Amino acid sequence: MTAVEEWDEGPFQPEAITVRVPAKINLSLSVGPLRPDGYHELVTVFHAVSLYDEVVARSARGIALSVEPLRRDSDVDAVPADERNLAWQAATLLAERCGVEPNVRLTIRKDIPVAGGMAGGSADAAATLVACDALWGTGLRRDELHDLAAQLGSDVPFALHGGTAIGTGRGEHISPVLASTGLEWVIAVLDAGLSTPKIFEACDARRRRSGEQAPAPGVHPDLMAALRSRDIGAIGAALYNDLQPAAVEVLPQIGELLALGVAAGACGSLVSGSGPTTVFLVDSPLAAANVEAELRASGRCRAVRRARGPVPGANVVNVR
Repeated sequence: MTAVEEWDEGPFQPEAITVRVPAKINLSLSVGPLRPDGYHELVTVFHAVSLYDEVVARSARGIALSVEPLRRDSDVDAVPADERNLAWQAATLLAERCGVEPNVRLTIRKDIPVAGGMAGGSADAAATLVACDALWGTGLRRDELHDLAAQLGSDVPFALHGGTAIGTGRGEHISPVLASTGLEWVIAVLDAGLSTPKIFEACDARRRRSGEQAPAPGVHPDLMAALRSRDIGAIGAALYNDLQPAAVEVLPQIGELLALGVAAGACGSLVSGSGPTTVFLVDSPLAAANVEAELRASGRCRAVRRARGPVPGANVVNVR
């Protein structure tokens, strides 16, 4: 971490900006063939849920970053506090784009699982763009922030927008989806982490072994129809993730948890992104309590959370 000194440029510059940003889950994730640039063509339905990180940007000379847990069971040990962190890169990119010095002390308060398939690092980068834009007074429009977000990573643009949206390309092209009802989730955070590149490689390997050709990715119409309805059971039945078999193959306890949650009353279960976090759609507080209790009792989870979606993307919650 780089040493910095606090400073004040005058009465009109805020001292600190706090931005809250949600985790995402993928209601569907369709993985197409490998592209020449090394990415897979994707079509996904993003869904932002009420499990949050906070990024605080303070006036400083130079750039520095620290990471803190928001809860006692939030794991931050593996999060880098230097230029390897996507939030650091976001601040640097914004400063370069706007021709300003990257003078900021970033504090990331984490509750989104680390390496859990819920885009916590991408969420922090999106929050940093919003926070530094407000702190420095650079005044970029959301579409301009979106363009910067797309340079940082596939999930960063969605973290800016939140809600429910279709993502295409590598996930960076966002089209909002109107969903008629809020969804209640139980989220199981495993102790183990999974590497996103490793899971994509395992997915490709499974397809090669079976002789399966990677299909053109798309969103199944059953899911879109279910999202427009108020039928939670239909939504649960339509959830899918092409990476899920690979994640279960690499970490079999994921499959055990998915089965356990459904047996406890979940309407649907899913690996979030590349895993290993698993999410369970429930249709009542009683079902949520039952699923949560069974997951906790399994001894396989570091933490179990309840969340609701969709929720808005990165937004300023405090200015001082």
